[in-house]
Amino acid sequence: MSSPLLVLWDIDHTLIEVGGATQEAYAAAFHRAVGRPLLQPWRFNGRTELAAAGDVLRSHGVEPSPARVDSFISFLVEELHDRTDQMRRDGRALPGAADALRACRAAPGVHQSVLTGNLYSLAVLKVDVFGLAEHLDLRIGAFGGDAVDRTDLPGHAWDRAERHLGHRFRGEDTVVIGDTLLDVATGKAVGAHVVAVATGRVSGAALRAAGADVVLSDLTDTGAVVDAIVTQGAK
Repeated sequence: MSSPLLVLWDIDHTLIEVGGATQEAYAAAFHRAVGRPLLQPWRFNGRTELAAAGDVLRSHGVEPSPARVDSFISFLVEELHDRTDQMRRDGRALPGAADALRACRAAPGVHQSVLTGNLYSLAVLKVDVFGLAEHLDLRIGAFGGDAVDRTDLPGHAWDRAERHLGHRFRGEDTVVIGDTLLDVATGKAVGAHVVAVATGRVSGAALRAAGADVVLSDLTDTGAVVDAIVTQGAK
């Protein structure tokens, strides 16, 4: 590989599933922040935590002031940490995720982290619970507290990578992997190589139509994953 490659993974429905813990934590945090129940099911759909918090408050007629959003998010962090055992019991690392991370990390020149809608503390919690943290350099990722719009996250990862690794990455030496249309849009917005994984709610056909460079049905074929991310991403 002629130059370093930054590989940025989405977490939920790409690497892991957490079962019902997230929905329960959202409902409990909303009730604590607002004083009334969460009335509609909540789907994350790849948004950042800041965007999701603002949207759920607005949808219930609550003004998403900075103080209210901060309060909601603080309660969410507490509630999800309180459900660590539930996540461990009901959730899982998706098939092939650990092997894919291990293989990509071992490739020469690859620096591997996350680009996720999760807040930093929740991202750390989730990858740690499912035994994936050792494969990721979380110093150089981008997280749901960095920006409202997911498409703004790559710049935060590049800034952190420059501080910690001494190299300024750009779109042409970055790979974004995820399961949602927002993952694809985020990678395409900055000229990154985009690998979509059809392990979430979006079909492979829809991910391909959105502009993903490669679409994988899952992560179980480690060789195909490494080829899609490392070999093709380095071209």
